[in-house]
Amino acid sequence: MNYIHRSLERKFTRMSAFFKAVLVTGARQVGKTTMLRHLANEQNRTYVTLDNLMARSLAKSDPVMFFQTYKPPIIIDEVQYAPELFTRIKILCDESDETGLFWLTGSQQFDMMKNVRETLPGRVGILELYSLSKNEKDGIEFENDLDFSLSCLQARQTRLAKNDVANVFEHIWRGGMPQVFNADAEQRQEYYNAYVAAYLMRDAAELGGVTDTLRFGKFLIACAALISEQVNYKTLSDAAEISQPTAKEWLRLLQGMGIIHLLQPYANNALKRLTKTPKLYFYDTGLPAHLSMWLTRDTLMNGAASGHYFENFVISELLKSYAYSPTKARMSYYRDSNAKEIDIFVEQNNSIHPIEIKKSANPDRRDVKKFTVLDKASIKRGNGGIICMCEEVVPIDHENCFIPCNLI
Repeated sequence: MNYIHRSLERKFTRMSAFFKAVLVTGARQVGKTTMLRHLANEQNRTYVTLDNLMARSLAKSDPVMFFQTYKPPIIIDEVQYAPELFTRIKILCDESDETGLFWLTGSQQFDMMKNVRETLPGRVGILELYSLSKNEKDGIEFENDLDFSLSCLQARQTRLAKNDVANVFEHIWRGGMPQVFNADAEQRQEYYNAYVAAYLMRDAAELGGVTDTLRFGKFLIACAALISEQVNYKTLSDAAEISQPTAKEWLRLLQGMGIIHLLQPYANNALKRLTKTPKLYFYDTGLPAHLSMWLTRDTLMNGAASGHYFENFVISELLKSYAYSPTKARMSYYRDSNAKEIDIFVEQNNSIHPIEIKKSANPDRRDVKKFTVLDKASIKRGNGGIICMCEEVVPIDHENCFIPCNLI
């Protein structure tokens, strides 16, 4: 398979020229190593993976000898297995004026991240890589930052073919793992079977001390059934026959492994009676589609859960887009005690972009009336609209548009 250009490369190259160490976190198999080895292609850079038990053992028992054996500049894969290396990396960073000495990959496990931030402050840049976005698969790189304005969306539209529901659901069903890019249905199914057994179960045991793989498997399936819904620990604990505290711990573990994203509710004193429960999304839609036994694109596209999967797709594409872009944004959702809900608030430059998500190609324009909650609370409001399956950008009013989902 030809190398697929990753949107994170731009940011990674800039951070490597600035920091002495750069850590790329993310779930297993999303392409962290492939990207780093591609970027190191013209360089004389050592490579070692701590999946190799001999290298891991040396890293843990004798970090000094480890770096005499594997000399910087270096790529160290799965660095979370030997936190003992971080102190030695700090010393080597301080002894050198060179940037980009250490390229590290690892899962975003909470203990490791805390360790990295405490040991290497000011010396390490931390970036997250996700599975392939639809734009990366299609080879699309937008030149303008997404601000949901009509001019921004129209400029993006000139680069693309018309939005197409079968094309979008092909990506949703297949997922963005590089290894399933060209897989047929049978190969895809076997890939995800192996992914759950070889990576998720093993990492849950090693990183989270999970010993009951049967119950953890049921827990994964229960999470997939809650896609795009508010987290319900009772539902999860009942389905997996575990206690609610264990369900909370396992969900935290899946977050740390880069599998699940919990979208937090918007919190602001000006808006009263807001929910405190996050919503559950998967970073990659292929895994929950596999866990929920959606065996073909069309059964998923025409099934009862299609709207939930479309919402998850939009959330994950936006998360990836903002993670790789020069401008940061914070995403949350709004829900009050009257169950009035707005799917996404994108906070950027001290203003909020309110967004609804609809699978329809012709959603109801009155949905944007909900956005007036922001006016009542005198919160600065940016452009927004309804991200949907429409074929081209259509203004709703001077602040909102119907936004084809392929423009995000």
